[in-house]
Amino acid sequence: MYKRLNFISGLPRSGSTLLAAILRQNPRISAEMSSPLAPLFNACLTGMGADNEFSVFFKEEQKRSILEGVFENYYKHLDTADVVFDTNRMWASQLTVIKQLFPETKVICCVRNPAWILDSVERLLRKNALDVSRLFGNSAERATVFSRAETLLNPGRMIGFPWSALKDAYYSAESDSLLLVDYELLASRPREVLALIYDFIGEPAFEHDFEDVTYEQEQFDQQLLTKNLHTVRGKVELTPRQSILPPDLFKRCQNLAFWHDPNGTAAHRIVVAKEDPPAESNSGAEAKSREPMPDSVV
Repeated sequence: MYKRLNFISGLPRSGSTLLAAILRQNPRISAEMSSPLAPLFNACLTGMGADNEFSVFFKEEQKRSILEGVFENYYKHLDTADVVFDTNRMWASQLTVIKQLFPETKVICCVRNPAWILDSVERLLRKNALDVSRLFGNSAERATVFSRAETLLNPGRMIGFPWSALKDAYYSAESDSLLLVDYELLASRPREVLALIYDFIGEPAFEHDFEDVTYEQEQFDQQLLTKNLHTVRGKVELTPRQSILPPDLFKRCQNLAFWHDPNGTAAHRIVVAKEDPPAESNSGAEAKSREPMPDSVV
């Protein structure tokens, strides 16, 4: 049974699977891609709420025991791991609840310039052009890069929901439990970033192999008809590239990166300084000219 529970949350296509793949090299740590616990947890919480006519019979200590039991029973098979990282983008929206259940828990939130998130999804969709991805509900949503972007940025969809959840958590009273980690820095300077993460969670440092990081969930990706959505293979590195998004769409999405502003939050951040050009710039030449620098650290 694990001794400490932490979470990985944040935005899609921002390094959560990469981070889990790195952390799981440490035999003391259990980490996977998105787990089924968040929707199960939410279902239990909802089932004990106002929608249930029998909710009046649940006492506070019973609710706590049931919700804690979801985690304890799911992870009770672990024999060697002392620290568990449960991954789901939903956790940012449940920060207040999980902090009441697990006061010492930490939440690592992976972030990335939203323009590059959309660019990454668009590349995968075009690579798998013969598959009709289940990320979209109908042909109108799939029709063009603009309709696909509008759909994914919707508050209830793949990018829009976790963005809203993260912003909620970022400005919440529990924000001190958050560490935002920018994908560009994780990919370009993994050793430094992991050292800061270990310091943040209060764990001894571990010597990771950043030359050979491997992880995949082929079965999960196949059910979405979006191959390689959660595949990590090889060396951890940042590869500059030209965006395939129309310039106006790229600019619109780029302006959604609220986490560069430290005002009004106690969240910890390892993020690229706003004044620096993105490592994966809209201009490929510029991307190669400068290494991303941290805005602030733990």
